[in-house]
Amino acid sequence: MQGLAHFWTGSDGVGRAVAALLLAMSVSAWVLIIWKGLLLRRAGADIRRAVPAFWDAASLAEGRTRVQALDREGVLLPLVEAAAAPAAAGTLEGAAAPEARLTRRLREALHRGLAHLQFGQVILASIGSTAPFVGLFGTVWAIHHALTGIGDAGTLSIEKVAGPVGEALVMTAAGIAVAVPAVLAFNAFGKIVAACEGELEGFAHDLRRMALDAQD
Repeated sequence: MQGLAHFWTGSDGVGRAVAALLLAMSVSAWVLIIWKGLLLRRAGADIRRAVPAFWDAASLAEGRTRVQALDREGVLLPLVEAAAAPAAAGTLEGAAAPEARLTRRLREALHRGLAHLQFGQVILASIGSTAPFVGLFGTVWAIHHALTGIGDAGTLSIEKVAGPVGEALVMTAAGIAVAVPAVLAFNAFGKIVAACEGELEGFAHDLRRMALDAQD
């Protein structure tokens, strides 16, 4: 802590701005990791419970009620509503073939659900890929600032060089420390989202088949 305090007091505006940026990136990444972890956990549990409950229902209305009660993240109910919604008369949608109309509605509902599950992935990827370079820039700038100060002092010794350089390397370590959790979370969440996407696509396909069979 003393080293960090000395680094902060000895830095200029650019060095402090880089440190503040890394802190903001770290806080943002951890808030997003916690929030998104809870979201995906709920969504996965809802899909595993709601889909069998829907198909065990005696009617479409009962199935919709069951899904509405279990779908906390709202990724399944829009699919059920898209499959059950009647065509609007006097519109281009109503003039389309039932199969094409149903496919379009289910596709839009599926994309909205996936967008909800994928939210934050780009932020995590951006933090994971840029944080090390931000930290490296802070290190380079801090070393430049330290060496300039030593040069202005007119004296040079290993102690005066090693201290500022060692403190400057903290910025590189901080950048890596910010990036690693973001990258690990991005990879883990990507796998979970892909699994949920497969479940949702299968459910949408089954709903489409059911709706078309009901129209025949």
